[in-house]
Amino acid sequence: MSMDMSNSNWISALGQLEADGIPAVMITVVDEKGSTPRNAGAKMVVSNDARFDTIGGGHLEYKAIKIARQLLQEKQRQPRLERFSLGASLGQCCGGATTLLFEPVINDRLQIALFGAGHVGRALAPILASLPCRIRWIDSREDEFPEQIPQGVDKIVSEFPVDEVDNMPAGSYFIVMTHNHQLDQELSEQILKRDDFAYYGLIGSRTKRKKFELRLKAKGFIDQQLERMTCPMGIPEIKGKLPAEIAVSVAGEIISQYNAAFGSNKDQTPKDTKVIERLAI
Repeated sequence: MSMDMSNSNWISALGQLEADGIPAVMITVVDEKGSTPRNAGAKMVVSNDARFDTIGGGHLEYKAIKIARQLLQEKQRQPRLERFSLGASLGQCCGGATTLLFEPVINDRLQIALFGAGHVGRALAPILASLPCRIRWIDSREDEFPEQIPQGVDKIVSEFPVDEVDNMPAGSYFIVMTHNHQLDQELSEQILKRDDFAYYGLIGSRTKRKKFELRLKAKGFIDQQLERMTCPMGIPEIKGKLPAEIAVSVAGEIISQYNAAFGSNKDQTPKDTKVIERLAI
């Protein structure tokens, strides 16, 4: 169900949506002719689940929200102009005309699920928090978490960490470094069942990987799925067994992964930012 937050300020809403990594569309009244509900410059922000501020309400705003959410569903990045005649077709009695600018605001913050609050997890979380990431840090042992949680990190204390796998959006990164091999395996099974994650890293040696591969194959997983599991994790050139050294190595691999993904997707971003205009009667 969509939330009605029409009284919320669009500026603060944009900041919060960016912090949470939630895509949105900013709608601006850029032109007005005759009698219109709001003057040029009025703005509102629309996400999939909420709307913030208002461009005047009524059927015009309803239709604008519908267009914005269609742009989000289609993952559009290019701005668009829409011109509306405020007559009977829009249920408006103003009799004027207005032009709206729809600007997708794609908050490409990396979504990471970090399982494990042990020594390496505690060394890794602050590094990840300094990157353009949103981290869900998950463990069943509340006492293992530090007293101060880095900004941008959500601490999740759960007796059933495996259930948290499905709470992550598509394209997420999963990092598993728990204190329990059985839990590592259960997490591996749940993560590999998904075909929409961008990265899955499991801490451990090549020997651990071989053992896990045998167990996972016995449960029906195929080589193509197992190839998506990164184990051992980290940049091979970074040696050392100290938690900080391992954390830096893993963080380096994460950075390499998302930089490579950005490079492969950059040609999909429209180079021509010329707006598209459509007349809506």
